[in-house]
Amino acid sequence: MGVFIPPHHPNEEDPTLAIQRDLELVEFLEQLGYHEAWIGEHHSGGFEIISSPEIFIAAAAERTKRIMLGSGVVSLPYHNPLMVAERFLQLDHQTRGRSMLGIGPGQLQSDARMLGISASTQRERMIESLGIILRLFAGETVTYESEWITLNKAHTNLKPYTNPHPLIAVASAVTPTGAKLAGEHGLGMLCLAASVFAAYDVLDVNWKIACKTAENNGLRMDPSQLRLVVPMHLADTREKAWENIQFGFKQWEDYSFSVNPKTGLLGLGGIQEAVENGLAVVGTPDDAVECLEKYWKKTGGFGCFLHLATNWADFDNTKKSYELFARYAVPKFTNRNSQRINSLKNMKKNSDVYSESYRAASQAAIDSHFSNEVKGSIEK
Repeated sequence: MGVFIPPHHPNEEDPTLAIQRDLELVEFLEQLGYHEAWIGEHHSGGFEIISSPEIFIAAAAERTKRIMLGSGVVSLPYHNPLMVAERFLQLDHQTRGRSMLGIGPGQLQSDARMLGISASTQRERMIESLGIILRLFAGETVTYESEWITLNKAHTNLKPYTNPHPLIAVASAVTPTGAKLAGEHGLGMLCLAASVFAAYDVLDVNWKIACKTAENNGLRMDPSQLRLVVPMHLADTREKAWENIQFGFKQWEDYSFSVNPKTGLLGLGGIQEAVENGLAVVGTPDDAVECLEKYWKKTGGFGCFLHLATNWADFDNTKKSYELFARYAVPKFTNRNSQRINSLKNMKKNSDVYSESYRAASQAAIDSHFSNEVKGSIEK
């Protein structure tokens, strides 16, 4: 289990305090036993305010000991591939292998336009850049020239701390581009829009494409490296959950329709329809289990379920939501308590026998005590 932190923060909030809360959240999640946190890269819109996931990861790594920390995602067309490779090799060493490289073409067109990058070139540039990064991770010296990349006998200073290199996951939404790229290199997949109907419909299709592509390249896709990103807020009751998200949902929805004016970030029907169809959750831990089972059935099995950190609720209720998921949803979904349940059933089934055995042993100890006292008195 993990969390995907874009992050989403309303524009009226103090950004300094918002980023500090994100760091506190990662610490809190580690205490709860969450395995991963992925941090976004955005440069416009004012709502998703982390521009360098690497800086955030470095800070979060100093506050934590176990949780894995990834970029969600580095928009490869915005960067020279040598710089990306160098930064993540440094993080690989600084975190002792806890950093992960999530890569994608870049989501916000407002970001790409500021850099003079055409939407039609972004996916191709992502593919081009990843190929170079993998060569650099492998220790190659790379000379390369293209429309946007110039490398002259380029190599990295460091070898990877992680063998053979830091974990890499490719962003995947609706198109098969990410799936094919992940399959070509045998990498993980980050399904960033799993709860959007169009993306949900092709979750299994894109996974099969990735597996087939991997097979054609003599590789095998590992289901443990399939990650699904889904918005979820939990409370003790469904009514309380819906009440909680009134804190920040409207601001989030306004932003989502700025990104995609026709459907918002949740697609047609919005949060209500997504929840009704089990693609997102505003409810209880039991609702979360049903959602997990739906995605498991759809994909045939996945490695990590990532909460989309929407900040719909205030910080205290947000933390409680993550805690409820860890305490009650995960154990049910993973059947983690089966031994405990069987142990309690066995105790209840045999309670009369155990009770009588204990009573008899206690009475025997009492009888023995008084028998010895009487014997002692006679001897005196």
